[in-house]
Amino acid sequence: MAGPAPRFAQALLAVLALPVNVAITVPVLILLAARPAGAAFALAGAPWLLAAGALLAALGLGLFLWTVTAFWRIGRGTLAPWAPPRHLVLAGPYRHSRHPMITGVICVLAGEACLFGAWPLAAWAGAFLAANAVYLPLKEEPDLVARFGGAYARYMANVPRWLPRRSPWEGTP
Repeated sequence: MAGPAPRFAQALLAVLALPVNVAITVPVLILLAARPAGAAFALAGAPWLLAAGALLAALGLGLFLWTVTAFWRIGRGTLAPWAPPRHLVLAGPYRHSRHPMITGVICVLAGEACLFGAWPLAAWAGAFLAANAVYLPLKEEPDLVARFGGAYARYMANVPRWLPRRSPWEGTP
């Protein structure tokens, strides 16, 4: 069993390889491609759009960090397919929604689109959502049922994929 230091390194690598690319690298490349030559990055002008963007990005980042921490502490793994959680995580935001990590990343992307007033970033957020709307039910969820058996199947039957439950699910594996 890997100790805390190797597990932390795996978790950090997973965050750097996956969500950092989705939420930082790709948006920067999109903004660079979409701006006029020589123009600097500019925040959206409307105060309400800046406030909405900051709120969405902050909420999304908080949700993302909460889920990554749960994967590391409870699941004893990472968000990456090469070092997945060894234990089913049914705590925290996972009691309300099956994919709060993806929801957090989508909120960050939507917040960035608002902050920069950039439709291309909104399109990227939509594309990321669409890709996950296909990938999760066709690949990830069947793999989780294969890995965790009836416990994940019960979880799927009681916890919605995207929109959160009003009350937390109290089921156990």
